[in-house]
Amino acid sequence: MVIISKLGCLGKTTMSTVAVIKEHIEMTEGVCGRKPRISGHRITVQNIVVWHEQMGMSPDEILLHYPSINLSDIYAALAYYYDHREEIRKQIEDDEIFALEMKKSTISLVQQKLKNQYAR
Repeated sequence: MVIISKLGCLGKTTMSTVAVIKEHIEMTEGVCGRKPRISGHRITVQNIVVWHEQMGMSPDEILLHYPSINLSDIYAALAYYYDHREEIRKQIEDDEIFALEMKKSTISLVQQKLKNQYAR
């Protein structure tokens, strides 16, 4: 993104480049598995993508549920996703596979209690 600004009464125009996505998205070792996330939050780009693309939530609806972030964070997350679509989709797929494996290998506490109750 290029921002053009005028300097006072001199009328000179300067150009400065601002990395907008870098202001909103960060990856930190030891936080959220180093997945890209909204700066200062544990809300990942992947979360935003799932809510928007799979659950059909608009950016305004996401903001309604998560008021600690702002609309520009959500759009930056979506922009990051569109620039790194393959990487984010792979993360989503890997997480879905992991969840299915955990579901197969772990019995829920409710299921365990029901099983114990009927075994009596």
